[in-house]
Parts: sequence; C-alpha cells; structure tokens
Amino acid sequence: MESRIRNDKLAVRVVNASISGDTTSGGRSRLPALLTQHKPQVVIVELGGNDALRGLPLPITRANLEAMTAAAQAAGAKVVLVGMAVPPNYGRQYGEDFTRLFDTVAQARKAALVPFLLAGVADVPNADEQFQADRIHPKASAHPRMLDNVWPVLKPLLR
Repeated sequence: MESRIRNDKLAVRVVNASISGDTTSGGRSRLPALLTQHKPQVVIVELGGNDALRGLPLPITRANLEAMTAAAQAAGAKVVLVGMAVPPNYGRQYGEDFTRLFDTVAQARKAALVPFLLAGVADVPNADEQFQADRIHPKASAHPRMLDNVWPVLKPLLR
C-alpha cells in the first residue's frame, strides 16, 4: 500500500496497527488509544475473520464493527470496512449472515465498503495455490490482488 501511495504521489502516512489473529473485540479495545495517538483521516477496519473462525456470535461481531466505525467517525476519520467470508464448512446460513454484516454496518454508518478482501484470491479455481498450508492465510503473492480490491474504495478518500 505504501508503494502504491508513493506511486500515486499522495501525501499520506500509513500506520499499520493490525495484530495477527486479532478479533473485533481486540480491535475495539485498542482503537480509542490509536485514534488519540495517530489522529487518522482514514481508518481501514479489516477485522471479523477471526471472529468467524472461532464461531463467535454474529451480533457481537456486528456490535464491535459498529462501535469501531462510530468511534473512528467521531474522531473525524473516514472509515473503510473490509468484508470477509468464511469457509463453507461453517454452514450456509452463518456464512451468508457473516458476509452480510459488513454491508449492514457500512450502510448504517455510511462508511465505505470493500465487499470481500479475498475476491480474486479465494474464489478462483486455483485458490489453493494462493494460500499458505493452513488454507486460511494468503501467500504474499496474493497481496497485490488484495490491495487491488481495497484501492478503488480507499484512494478517493485519500485525496
């Protein structure tokens, strides 16, 4: 992302506050201090996948995403919610409800939305080639495609 920002000659500083394996609850608890410390103009919220992998109740995930979005907006930041999907073995209904909650929160909070971070990675015939052995985490070679999914939504907010 930093390379793309430089190439587009945007005067933007990126702060990566992610923690591998984090849940929406963890993000929600860490966000207030990060907003105070960094005073961001744009916040990308890409959390929820670990909630789903742990089978956490969707109302908790939704409430956490709503709270993070509201907090970032109250601090003056524009928010990009980045959607995720779960593997089919979690059941059709849970999967559909999980995927839909990102759109629900984005609409309710008037936030920008990337519907599915792994579009073109997880939903292609050769998807296994794009993932590490755990079949959950994408390989580095998939990262440019993931950025391509985020960039059209993010870039207009950076100007």
